[in-house]
Amino acid sequence: MSQHAVERAIGKLVTDESFRARFCADPARASLEAGLPLSATELSALTRISDEALRRFADGVDDSIRRLVGFVATSCGLPS
Repeated sequence: MSQHAVERAIGKLVTDESFRARFCADPARASLEAGLPLSATELSALTRISDEALRRFADGVDDSIRRLVGFVATSCGLPS
């Protein structure tokens, strides 16, 4: 387990809409492709963060540090 990888994943989930959508579809693959070595426990914990919570947090982050790709619907059955 790596706290650093968890922190990076949370940062990407908040600031990178494209990563958030890929993570929503396939958390393990998206994480590996992003170079984030997350354990099954860490992936499970991250997928339990509600989509609504991630969106609210992302909305509060200045656009100058976010990767905006237009509107990306990321709802994938995560609890809201």
